[in-house]
Amino acid sequence: MLIHGLQKLTLLDFPTKVAATVFFGGCNFRCPFCHNASLVTHIDNGGTQTDEQVLSFLSKRKGLLDGVCVTGGEPLLQPELPAFLRRIKEMGFAVKLDTNGSNPTALKALVGEGLVDYVAMDIKNAPARYAETVGLPDFDTAPIAESVAFLLSDAVDYEFRTTVVKEFHRVEDIEAAARFIKGAKRYFLQNFEDSGDLIKTGLSAVSPETMTQMQQVATPYIQYIGVRGL
Repeated sequence: MLIHGLQKLTLLDFPTKVAATVFFGGCNFRCPFCHNASLVTHIDNGGTQTDEQVLSFLSKRKGLLDGVCVTGGEPLLQPELPAFLRRIKEMGFAVKLDTNGSNPTALKALVGEGLVDYVAMDIKNAPARYAETVGLPDFDTAPIAESVAFLLSDAVDYEFRTTVVKEFHRVEDIEAAARFIKGAKRYFLQNFEDSGDLIKTGLSAVSPETMTQMQQVATPYIQYIGVRGL
């Protein structure tokens, strides 16, 4: 199994944990504002590490790190992910999974086996605008709804999050997205930032005033709503 990046220390990616972040290449979405295009549309295997190399690094960080974040791309596309996470859990680390929610079967299996302690699931937009936002004209949101329902069941600790892009998100879209995940314990709105590695150029962040409006319209549906990137 090839791993396309390793951030050896993060204090931000895993709530309350000192963690490392593992990046996998490949994704089934083509979100124009994706900030990791090099893990999606033009994957370079030149700087990869094997799972054994990463596990060796983690074994030397026992007692120094609390957890490991697994992100991408879309990690649930990796057939060897369960075996990799078993090794991480055997070392005593907590695991956070970042996912787009398109594979509820794999998500439920990992949680059911106790291989994931925290899930951060992207909510790309209001359901009516999902296909446009993920760059797949015929996309069916049924798997997304299944993943949302699973997380809302409190089978595992979780958060939902939406990257807000001026060209894709209106205030009413965020309200519809919040209704879609009604009752969620945590929902974060994070303003778009141009990483320089996008699938599409010419995109922009929303104003602080618009973000405040979005937070206000989502608040009635969510237990806690936070804003990142302002």
